Amino acid sequence: MEPRSIMMMFGTTFLLFVAVCYIYMSLALMTIAAKTNTPNGWLAWIPIANIFLMLTIAGKPAWWLLLCLIPLVNIVILIIVWMAIAEARHKPNWWGILIIVPVINIIVPGYLAWAD
Repeated sequence: MEPRSIMMMFGTTFLLFVAVCYIYMSLALMTIAAKTNTPNGWLAWIPIANIFLMLTIAGKPAWWLLLCLIPLVNIVILIIVWMAIAEARHKPNWWGILIIVPVINIIVPGYLAWAD
């Protein structure tokens, strides 16, 4: 195989992985919105608007969206937001802290969405 073919296969696989993760996160966030009776759950599918939806679920002010756009500050803000989302789903708030742990951060939204 030539290097160009290998790079194309890698790129295609990577894009497929990103698409699957995006669909999974959007479905999880939409389900969390539905279970917390938050309006406009369809915002989960729109980039940046999904952060606004997360803030609404968490009961945080909309201006925190600006804080989510600042590097390093966004990590702290998103941990706080995910902790509030966990509380909104009547789960322990430490589930929100797990969002910073690699691999576990894939499990957390699914747990908060579909575990009852």
